[in-house]
Amino acid sequence: MEKSTQQKISVDISAYGCILLLLLTAVLHAQANTTTTDVKTIIATFELDEDQITALDQGEIVFFEIAEATQKELALGLAMYLPSPPAKLTEFFRHGDLAMIDPDVQQYGTIAPESDSSAFSDFVFSSDQMNEVNDLLNAEAGDRFNLSAEEMKSLAALKKNLTATDAASIIAAVSQHYRQILLQRWQAYRQHGLSGIAPYARQGAVVDPGEELRIAAANSKLLAHFSPALHTAWLNYPAPLPVGAEELFFWLNNTVDDRPTAILSHRIMMASDTASIIATRQFYVGHSYNSSHLIVGCLPYRDGSVVFYTHRTSTDQVAGVGNTLKRSIGREHKKERMIQNLEGLRTAVNAL
Repeated sequence: MEKSTQQKISVDISAYGCILLLLLTAVLHAQANTTTTDVKTIIATFELDEDQITALDQGEIVFFEIAEATQKELALGLAMYLPSPPAKLTEFFRHGDLAMIDPDVQQYGTIAPESDSSAFSDFVFSSDQMNEVNDLLNAEAGDRFNLSAEEMKSLAALKKNLTATDAASIIAAVSQHYRQILLQRWQAYRQHGLSGIAPYARQGAVVDPGEELRIAAANSKLLAHFSPALHTAWLNYPAPLPVGAEELFFWLNNTVDDRPTAILSHRIMMASDTASIIATRQFYVGHSYNSSHLIVGCLPYRDGSVVFYTHRTSTDQVAGVGNTLKRSIGREHKKERMIQNLEGLRTAVNAL
């Protein structure tokens, strides 16, 4: 690259031009060293030992611990080496997401800035999910569903006003009503960020997924290291995003605990030819867990890229009696799913 640049410079270059050229070379060299240092710094931050680094170099998926910030949080980290440049990973994330390669995701749809409830038109309860539909119509404060008190009241009113008695009509009415709940939750988050997320009603209490996500973001060392500006914007959304940030909203219909689960996600990506960082939060989850915070960072490493993947999930299911065992089982289940996602990423990137 330096030789090609020098061929464009006149032989009788001035001394001033030489100084500029030397400064430019020094800056480029410093930038290259910074990238290398970033990888080493992240490895040091998560305390990967020599055996883990060796396994990483051999293409194995490496697990590293992340300090959990609350009694309800399950936090894990994985790293993987891919013999593909960061630009290839960026290409994948520009056209897809880890959710798209998750076998439990039944449906996936993007949400445009000015969407109405038709953005969720593909989210429909099926005929064999009639029990789920009936449970929604009779929803009460508890851990069966993640709904606010107002949302439960609206479902009770829908039940009272239903004139149809056949299953198909009831399913259609509840599906339409639930899509309206999804729209309202997305609109509130887009307008007010984490503070706009309505709490979930529990028996004698509420759960605040917005605060859970705030804590998860505040404790994300990976995001803070890659981009302090994005880290700040992520915490203060809808504050202006950094220049170059790409924003995406999408919804999922995921199978969780053998039940259909509506999920609303917000993703921001910042990418270049040499690095990328993806921050994703699930700011509404229909049931089973409260919220999810995912960070993926890609950097050049050896002849390809290293992917760092951290995931924080907040769930009431690991709280209370036997929480130590519950957390251990929960982490192991989460680890298996994260490995599955990285294996899917490896396959998808290799296919590009």
